[in-house]
Amino acid sequence: MSLRTPAFRRAYRHLSQRSFINSSRGLADHVRIIEVGPRDGLQNEKTSISVETKVELVRRLAGTGLETIEAGSFSHPKWVPQMAASDRVLSSTLTNPPASSHPITYQWLLPNSKGLDSFFKVMHNVPPATDGYPTPPPSPQHESSSASTPGVGSKVSESNKRNGNNHEVSIFMAATESFSKKNTNCSIQESLDRFAPLMAESRRQGFPVRAYISVALGCPFEGPDTDPHKVADLAVKLLEMGADEISVADTTGMGTAPATKQLLRTLKDAGVRNDDIAMHFHDTFGQALINTMVSLDHGIRAFDSAVGGLGGCPYSPGATGNVATEDLVYTLHSLGAKTGVDLDEMSRIGGWITSEIGKENGSSAGKATLSRLRREAGEA
Repeated sequence: MSLRTPAFRRAYRHLSQRSFINSSRGLADHVRIIEVGPRDGLQNEKTSISVETKVELVRRLAGTGLETIEAGSFSHPKWVPQMAASDRVLSSTLTNPPASSHPITYQWLLPNSKGLDSFFKVMHNVPPATDGYPTPPPSPQHESSSASTPGVGSKVSESNKRNGNNHEVSIFMAATESFSKKNTNCSIQESLDRFAPLMAESRRQGFPVRAYISVALGCPFEGPDTDPHKVADLAVKLLEMGADEISVADTTGMGTAPATKQLLRTLKDAGVRNDDIAMHFHDTFGQALINTMVSLDHGIRAFDSAVGGLGGCPYSPGATGNVATEDLVYTLHSLGAKTGVDLDEMSRIGGWITSEIGKENGSSAGKATLSRLRREAGEA
């Protein structure tokens, strides 16, 4: 959504008066951004994207200060053609790890046991880099993060560390039966049963597991009123099965501020901690940043986003891109939050990748930043 719309300004004024801004800590606590552009951002593109472009996107993103990048998916190319080369992207991060100032957690979406096998095949058979790539010092612990937070916590096993970086796996569920059957061809309970051994084996081999709950704030087949209690029940089951983090996803972008607030309250009442979840907003109806601010007010400190506002879901007709990373960073920094992300560099990447794939840049902050950088370059 535009950073200048009346709705956003009203939400900003309202929330800036709340305790998370005026407390002694303010928003000086760290907010972790999970960059999903290389996977969720590209998966719905119709034109073919070369593996070189995908590898280059991950490489550039690694230099922005991000801690976590969702780099690909081991899905069958028949269903998600753009993810067909994820094995080569993973191989690249192992043999030629992107330069970064700190360890990065790379996440890989696995739709089923075959995807897990393909992931393990690469992880176990591709030799690590031999160029002496240094292992950076561990990332600092943030007061708002628990020891169980993926990418920064003690649950990360030594077996998933390669060249100083970490690797995690992701799975996906749906909060409605209609979307589950359309997306995975099985019921919610059948999905849980199928993913249980995958999660157990991933954790046995030392790979933390992230679980998405899709259509948590609206379903393209059942409408905008997804039952928050069903979302909470599913989150609890996934955590009990061993998920290290739950990404609560507004896949359709139907979510509103009241619905987001109610969902977060329901999750809390069910015993799901803020440190257990990240919020994942799409901007179909221009509500992503407003819902982000509602989530901040609730105490959430982890958010998914995609550079350039890339994204969409092949099983959610009409859904547009994720909240743009540039817009999210700009908003968070304006509130005093620390993300570690370089907005200028992220904006350059947003301009590059959207041009590369022939897509309009979906970030207001990114385009404004690029305009400023061009002016500054002309004045120099």
